[in-house]
Amino acid sequence: MSDSRLGEAAHFSFARHETFAPRFGWLHKAYMQVKDDPSAFLADDAPVLFGVGKNMVNAMRYWSRAFKLTREHYPTTGARSKYSYPTWEARWLLDEDGADPYLEENGSLWLLHWWLVSSRPGAKCWAPTWYTAFHLAPFSRFTVADMTQVVTRHVNFSYKESPVEASIVRDIDCLTKMYARSAPEKAGSPGSYEDLLACPFRELDLLTFVGTRGKPEWQFTSGHRTTLPARVLAYACLDYAAKFSRQANSISVARLANEPGSPGRAFRVRENEIVTALQKVAADHPQLSLTEAVGQRSLAFTADPFDLAWDVLDEQYDFVTRRPGFPTREEWAGKFPKLSEAEQKELTANTAETTEPLFEETA
Repeated sequence: MSDSRLGEAAHFSFARHETFAPRFGWLHKAYMQVKDDPSAFLADDAPVLFGVGKNMVNAMRYWSRAFKLTREHYPTTGARSKYSYPTWEARWLLDEDGADPYLEENGSLWLLHWWLVSSRPGAKCWAPTWYTAFHLAPFSRFTVADMTQVVTRHVNFSYKESPVEASIVRDIDCLTKMYARSAPEKAGSPGSYEDLLACPFRELDLLTFVGTRGKPEWQFTSGHRTTLPARVLAYACLDYAAKFSRQANSISVARLANEPGSPGRAFRVRENEIVTALQKVAADHPQLSLTEAVGQRSLAFTADPFDLAWDVLDEQYDFVTRRPGFPTREEWAGKFPKLSEAEQKELTANTAETTEPLFEETA
């Protein structure tokens, strides 16, 4: 039986990072540039504007989109190149008066990780290899060959075209550089040691190197996440629930912990840790409660879970949305109307997509 879950959850997008894992400062710098000029990534002097090489500019553009901090759309009918428009989420997190513009809190890294590997209608994942590794792979310990085989299988089930195998391998190499605290010496790996030193997501300790130089292997870690704030975990649970219902409803903790696409798989946490976090958050939010029936625990919510998710997350960062001059989603959409057009296009797109150019000609 074919398995199209990847195509339903993720766009066709491979090896767009130019082998570079996201680095400290990149996302804030990218947001500040595109907020003022959505064509910034396409400018002839983009390397000067961003202070990095041309390949890194492409990587910054990819990661900004993959973390759902930008949406891309043509600025005018007949335009050859897509501009990058900052999302309201980027404004909330990365602006100078935002939640955490320099990503100094580990909770912000967990939040970005969730945005990277989560998917909902109108905001699908732009990192299918990452989605497969965290949500669909049937093992916790793997070699590059193991993960390549699994990603290739899901790609073949899900898309009309397939990338060359080398692109998938580059994704997996980037994934291990992004999350693993240690890695084998790998001659000829572009920027491998720099990435290990410069990538903030290693602090999450989601992946560890368990092999040898002769046989490199990695393993996803699991257990209690001391750096994962309860409100960030609860946000992810409510955000996941909103994928299925935007009204008062409930969702079982088993689904939150175990389903492909769920916070449990994204964060590698078990049911008990999810329950503990939800109990802590629900104590301060009367619209949330944990119920139990026939031995099954569920998260119940009496309003739109998407709105509740943001109430919980905003509280974690001392209510960013209540600060003077902070724009509502509607006001931000009015400033960047192409965001709504890009979302609508994604909502109506075919789930089984073919390749879409990401880096077009410069303006």
